[in-house]
Amino acid sequence: MYELEIALVLVVVFAVIVILLKMSFKKVNQYEKGLVERFNAYAKTVEPGLRIIVPFVERLYRVNMREQVIDVPPQEIITEDNVVVTIDAVIYYQVVDARRALYEIEDFELAIVKLAQTTLRNIVGEMSLDVALTSREKINVDLRSVLDHATDKWGTKVNRIELQRIDPPQDIQTAMHKQKTAEQERRQLRLLATGRKEAAEQEKQAAILKAQGEKQSSILNAEGQARSVELIADAQAKAIKLVSESANQYFRDNAQLNKKLDVIRDTFSQQTKVIVPSNADVLNVLGLEGTSVLPVKTTEKQSDNKQ
Repeated sequence: MYELEIALVLVVVFAVIVILLKMSFKKVNQYEKGLVERFNAYAKTVEPGLRIIVPFVERLYRVNMREQVIDVPPQEIITEDNVVVTIDAVIYYQVVDARRALYEIEDFELAIVKLAQTTLRNIVGEMSLDVALTSREKINVDLRSVLDHATDKWGTKVNRIELQRIDPPQDIQTAMHKQKTAEQERRQLRLLATGRKEAAEQEKQAAILKAQGEKQSSILNAEGQARSVELIADAQAKAIKLVSESANQYFRDNAQLNKKLDVIRDTFSQQTKVIVPSNADVLNVLGLEGTSVLPVKTTEKQSDNKQ
């Protein structure tokens, strides 16, 4: 009986030791930092790894140091022109000071969500619907600036904020869709008209170039024909000139010859004999060129002499 009690005590002691050892050894992951409290007061910050604490005296809190994302639930916001829009966003943040993140704020995620919603109402409430729909980047920057400044004392840093959607009421969405469709159709018609105008301009330019080409061709043909006529006229003028010169020369010689013949005729009618040189032109006219012409004695009116 005594041995059984001793064995039972040893088992209890061993179990207590195991429990104490388990409570003493704590593991801090690589992406975490550990905060050690001693008698519920901050004692130290420990790095990742296997850490030993004093059970029942110290406690270890782990703080996630990775970048984390918070989804801001959709909320309805009234714009400056009294249009209700639905906006939701996501926030990317990261703990930079584990001690302040643990002790300066009780529920960081709830606090940052509420702060983001309030800030969105203030920012979008000062914008019209058209400005809000086209100013996502400005809203992101302004919201990040406010949140980052407000959460700095909580040991966190807001890296970026993205608006997931900005939805106006359904009737406005329908009107905007119709307007967009009409704008697209108007743009298509304008592009089609521009294309037709360009095509007409191209046809016009082609017609102008063709007309200019035909004009130039006609000019060249006319110049060629004029040059041809000019050359023909020059040739004809030269031919006529040669004929005229030849005719003038020929008729002048004939006229001189005829004059000589008239002189000879008159001489024959008054004299009884005529001596004609062998190379005289009159022989050519009479067909006696190359023949010997002797002086011929001619009796004039022999009957009268006899008388």
